[in-house]
Amino acid sequence: MKHQPFEPGHFFHLYNRGNNNENIFLEQENYRYFLVLMKKYIVTVANVYSYCLLPNHFHIIIKFKEESQLEADIKNKKNSLHQAISNMMNAYTKAINKRYNRRGSLFQEHLKRVKITEENYLRNLGVYVNTNATHHQIEDYKTYPHSSYSALISHQETLIKRDEVIELFSDVDNFKHVLHCKKLDIEKIQELILE
Repeated sequence: MKHQPFEPGHFFHLYNRGNNNENIFLEQENYRYFLVLMKKYIVTVANVYSYCLLPNHFHIIIKFKEESQLEADIKNKKNSLHQAISNMMNAYTKAINKRYNRRGSLFQEHLKRVKITEENYLRNLGVYVNTNATHHQIEDYKTYPHSSYSALISHQETLIKRDEVIELFSDVDNFKHVLHCKKLDIEKIQELILE
């Protein structure tokens, strides 16, 4: 798949898996650290709409900030949107390699990304990402601790763009219902599935 350039003001789906399908999250602390890095790097250039971190892969739905919202130093640097994401992935890989005395690539290949241009596609992808733990028979998505689902249905403070996600489904009850019924058009997002 050809890499699409990141663009301010646009939605993107970011995803990747471990090299040789190996786990990229080896213990609970790894999940927490990945979220810390998302906050440090991604939130500076984009808003997070949904995510799911599974033992051997992850999915993140983001919307890059409008050019007018980006800090001047980011606007003036070529590929700065890409650089923020690259810095996050490199920081995570270095930390895992150091902690577990390993070397080499942690991820299968370059970060995969798909620009999202249709609301229906975004809605289907939101269902897929937030139910991914169930899809892979790891755990019920309602109780899986490493996804955005619980933040999206709660009223607690979060960096996730909860209101915007819920608005795609009209309200939180309909969001829950759609996810419970897994009402998604899998054909619309088939190329994103990592099986």
